Amino acid sequence: MAIEAGDFKTGLTLLIDGEPWQVLDFMHVKPGKGAAILKTKMKNLKSGSTQERNFNASTKFEAALIEKKKVQFTYKDGTTYNFMDVDTFEPYEIDEAQVGFSKYFIVEGSELLVTFWNNEVLSVIVPEKVEVTIAETTPAVKGASSTATKDAVTDTGLTIRVPLFIEQGEKVIVFSADGKYSGRA
Repeated sequence: MAIEAGDFKTGLTLLIDGEPWQVLDFMHVKPGKGAAILKTKMKNLKSGSTQERNFNASTKFEAALIEKKKVQFTYKDGTTYNFMDVDTFEPYEIDEAQVGFSKYFIVEGSELLVTFWNNEVLSVIVPEKVEVTIAETTPAVKGASSTATKDAVTDTGLTIRVPLFIEQGEKVIVFSADGKYSGRA
């Protein structure tokens, strides 16, 4: 399906130079002379890199068909994360490098989304907020200010800042976008 640059929308996925790209942001610019151009910020879904590109508004692109599958995390074997398709029970092995920062928010039994392009894994999408357990931290301080924080390490290996009253073994909620503490579970 051909898509003109003038029809871009945020989140649209396209094939450019044989690679899947996603439109993150765009702006139509009409200079005083000449044809309108489209300034875009795009992300390469295979490499994860972002770049700004300009296109003639009449340039046509092919849509990249990105497939999302709901999977359940089963276990980690060395640097390989093992998932199972929730509908077909098909297993998927994804290398830690492909999982990236999301590895800190994958707990056993959790359900996530995996994106595919041409049967190739592109990324693992975790929920916005994830419940994790505090594996190590200094002892809780009674009567401490609620704004004071300390370092804590989660069971997934992420180091976060938590309030002084949080204890080891306690479950907390963290934001998966930046790894910041949200609250007690």
